[in-house]
Amino acid sequence: MSRIGKLPIQIPSGVTITVDSDVITVTGGKGTLTVPHLSDVTVAVNDGVATVTRKDDERIAKAQHGLQRALLNNAVEGITKGYEKKLEVNGVGFRVNTSGNTLEMHLGFSHPVKYTAPQGVTVQNNKMEITVSGIDKQQVGQVAAEIRALKKPEPYKGKGIKYADEHILRKAGKTGK
Repeated sequence: MSRIGKLPIQIPSGVTITVDSDVITVTGGKGTLTVPHLSDVTVAVNDGVATVTRKDDERIAKAQHGLQRALLNNAVEGITKGYEKKLEVNGVGFRVNTSGNTLEMHLGFSHPVKYTAPQGVTVQNNKMEITVSGIDKQQVGQVAAEIRALKKPEPYKGKGIKYADEHILRKAGKTGK
């Protein structure tokens, strides 16, 4: 039995889960998310608790058991609280400006780099800190990864864009004679 898959999902008040044959729809105060309904598991919603059970003990069913529960739990958590990732920009002369949902960054290139966030994700900045937030965990993580990939942190001085909780392993520079 999957340790994650067997855990029940508590459904907070104001959140409704609709189970169809191919998708599961989660609706709440922040919006609506759809989760694919995997073929070898069943989802039951009773008395404010959602449970995921697998149909048999095949290898694919065991794999989908924990996955379905995690996807559904992430959707419920995103609808109630939302997700947020913080990025830090380090470097002399680096600047970040936000206009609407577009970031304009000066990252040491000969031109400014513009990044427009997709619908459903908001991007804000406070001086040299970028905050990516939204209700879809996968989409928030993907946008944060795309922004970080514009200028990855380098190991000698740590210049670049890094996650707020990321630790950059530093290398020693060349020694003079």
